[in-house]
Amino acid sequence: MTSVRSILTPRLLSTLRSYPHLPPQTWHYTTAVTLSALNLPHELPSLMHAALSEHGPLPNAEEGTAPSNPPAHFHQQLDTARMIREALVKSTAILGLPLTINSLLSLSRATPPSLLDPPLSPSPTSRSVELSVPSSQILHRGSHFFAQTYGKVAARVMGQMDRCGTEDLGLTARLMYGYLLSNESVLGKKATSFCLIAGLVPLDVGPQLKGHLRGASNNGASLEEVRAVRGAVVEVCQAAGMREVSAGEMDRRGWRAEVESI
Repeated sequence: MTSVRSILTPRLLSTLRSYPHLPPQTWHYTTAVTLSALNLPHELPSLMHAALSEHGPLPNAEEGTAPSNPPAHFHQQLDTARMIREALVKSTAILGLPLTINSLLSLSRATPPSLLDPPLSPSPTSRSVELSVPSSQILHRGSHFFAQTYGKVAARVMGQMDRCGTEDLGLTARLMYGYLLSNESVLGKKATSFCLIAGLVPLDVGPQLKGHLRGASNNGASLEEVRAVRGAVVEVCQAAGMREVSAGEMDRRGWRAEVESI
């Protein structure tokens, strides 16, 4: 069997870690979403290892639960692992379940057991608890996040979805923003916007990317930070072979026009 060459070379990892103006502790979860969007789940174990190793030695693979007296860096590694998983969960809103399932399964097999949140244990997102909260509260939270993200065009964007031929598109968006995207227990609004940018760039969907580049700014990111996230994601995409393609090259993986910026 021919081995698959990894795109996460030491040079690319160094570029991502030191990318100018990229907020701290951002490169790993945005890269995870981009790799998922590119359908490269086999790259995620290497990404997780690189991200966790920034904080110190990895936990013993035989330890199934958090150590009783964990070293100082253990909680940093746990936070990093949870951020990467949450970014992939939130990316379901734009990538769909199949890519997210494959990515999270690949990731789980390479994550030290003590850094996993096991079944039936309290999730750091508390989403299962929110199922018992009146849906109006969750949908209101999602509506607020949507309005903040899209700003003055929010009503027009939601109206377009409601009038697209089936009101179910608008309903789907409201559910996604309510129960999935507006949960800030692990990743806040700004980080969530970064996740969406990381998934939209490789999808080559200019109108949606443009909206979320502006949305990240509306959610508290500086222009330099938004451009840095976009730029770092483009680096990963190019390492995977994406480039701008012409009308006669639509069989190739690439962008049909210059990637939207802000």
